[in-house]
Amino acid sequence: MIPTTHLLVELLATPASVPELRRAVRQHLGGPCADVQLCVSELLTNVITHVGEGTPVTLRVSETRDRRTTRVEVTDPDPRALPVHLKAADDAESGRGMALLAAVSLRWGIQQGADSKTVWCELSSSGDRPEW
Repeated sequence: MIPTTHLLVELLATPASVPELRRAVRQHLGGPCADVQLCVSELLTNVITHVGEGTPVTLRVSETRDRRTTRVEVTDPDPRALPVHLKAADDAESGRGMALLAAVSLRWGIQQGADSKTVWCELSSSGDRPEW
């Protein structure tokens, strides 16, 4: 993937930053991007929930040169708190974030470093969703 457009935002993970990031991503991509915004929301919310509110994070959003694929990455300083794709109970109030991310993205993964991790996903820029 050769990125041509790139958004880089460093911030503290707080509930108030979630809608701000969704707006920044929509503005950066120049129009409707509900699936990308959903992934940004879920990845940032995972940091808030599992690493802690106020954690410093870096968001990167990039598109390939042909604008077919958008990649979203969220990096935080805790390499141990890894996201897991769970099947939430029907009456559970949480636990669906990674399932949503997996449903709308082409693929997702985790890159672990010695003192950080990056959770990423790639989405079709055309709005095509994966077969499942």
